[in-house]
Amino acid sequence: MATLEERVRCKELLSKVTTPENCVQYFKDGMNVGMSGFTPVGYPKVVPIALCDHVEKNNLQGKLKLNLFIGASIGAEVEDRMATLDMIDRRWPYQTGKNLGKSINAGRIRMGDKHLSMFAQDLKYGFYTKDSGGRLDLGVIEASAITEKGDIILTGAVGAANDIIEIADKIIIEINTGLPSFEGMHDIYMTDVPPYRTIIPITDARQRIGTPWVPTDKSKIIAIVESKLPDNGRALRGTDDVAQAIADNIVDFFSTEVKAGRLPKNLLPLQSGVGSIANAVIGGLTTSPFENLIIFTEVLQDTFLDFMDSGKCTYINCTSLSLSNEGFEIWWKNFDKYKDMVLMRPQQISNNPEVIRRLGAIGMNTPLEFDIYAHANSTHAGGTRMLNGIGGSGDFERNAYISMMHCPSCRPSKTDEFGITGVVPKAPHVDHTEHDIDVLVTEQGLADLRGMSPHDRAREIIKKCAHPAYKDYLTDYLERAIKATGGAHEPQLLDECYNMHLNLAKNGTMRFWEKK
Repeated sequence: MATLEERVRCKELLSKVTTPENCVQYFKDGMNVGMSGFTPVGYPKVVPIALCDHVEKNNLQGKLKLNLFIGASIGAEVEDRMATLDMIDRRWPYQTGKNLGKSINAGRIRMGDKHLSMFAQDLKYGFYTKDSGGRLDLGVIEASAITEKGDIILTGAVGAANDIIEIADKIIIEINTGLPSFEGMHDIYMTDVPPYRTIIPITDARQRIGTPWVPTDKSKIIAIVESKLPDNGRALRGTDDVAQAIADNIVDFFSTEVKAGRLPKNLLPLQSGVGSIANAVIGGLTTSPFENLIIFTEVLQDTFLDFMDSGKCTYINCTSLSLSNEGFEIWWKNFDKYKDMVLMRPQQISNNPEVIRRLGAIGMNTPLEFDIYAHANSTHAGGTRMLNGIGGSGDFERNAYISMMHCPSCRPSKTDEFGITGVVPKAPHVDHTEHDIDVLVTEQGLADLRGMSPHDRAREIIKKCAHPAYKDYLTDYLERAIKATGGAHEPQLLDECYNMHLNLAKNGTMRFWEKK
């Protein structure tokens, strides 16, 4: 690996090299701090860890609290530990930490949930830091290198790092010499604020429109620290029979669309969320008859490596890698091949509605549940408890050529193997409305909802997607709701529509309800 001196090519900045412990002095209670990183790759490690050590050693829990603004989630050894030490006041816009989630749902951390493209945009607009002039006090960024002019070359994620670098008053840079440089894999396009915003000139996912580095005012760099720590990769989530059945339904649907002339033979740029179903879908495409496929998505998961190796996938646009530790081993082993097939952009671009619509991307994401009229809940269990956040699913679902959502028809609860249905009468929290979604999929089947009225939509969702354990009740509920409301546009029985959720909370299953 290269030395720190080789990675910092702007030699005047070598005078800023210091230790992680010496950076603790720059953090003050109540500061607005931005960090690089995205699901969880490309985040600073040694400086936040030193800060946590300082707080723990000096019994400063609850006395040094920061407002954290990060593109998405970062490693548990950083933000989960910060949550445990009561170091976070406000946190935007997405997280996956166990202890962080507990603190959010206990009201100890004030979290805001936001579409990822809009978060980065609104951060730059100054909406989150209005009381301090719309700026960030400090940006902490992991980098591969610094150019001769002082511009920052990022590592395995872009996310909102470019916007954080632009609006932060001061910047601390961790140069990770423990990893090969990612130089050349980024396409950094900086947006402006209205009324000076211009079009994003992407008409092909393979098109470069920016620079391989983040334009940086080097006078803002107050410290440079060397790191050799790897990313704490996302654990690999394997597929199962349910996920595979969902994937098979989706591949069959694509074949039908190609035959009908609504999709070209190589489909259109594909977006896929995270998790076991997303892995199964990409695995299904790897063995499908489709060729020359292009991905335009947020994160590159383990199954994308097999996808590229198969020759089926020719190019991937993303904003971050999101690999397991085993996936990273494969990535680095074949880095010379993969680096020419993958391009990382800022989340303002990778998730931008303008680009998604122009390219005709196909969106595929996993909600927690959806209701009989195709409203989907991606974020709040029971309608109240935050899971992770909406992420970028809304960016794609609202703007895709075909918007798909997929989830199991039911999942086990602690007391019932069929205790939680994925299809409910009324979603208790709505992240994606009926207007956003074209296709719903479970292992039971696929409901193509395009061109359907709400009554027809409800019958199709129940018929194609509901689990047999719930199908009769949902059908009965729908018909009684139609009758009770005189055939209203989207009939609901307001005294009954959440009974399944209430019974889950009370009895541990959604299967035992009382009909009103």
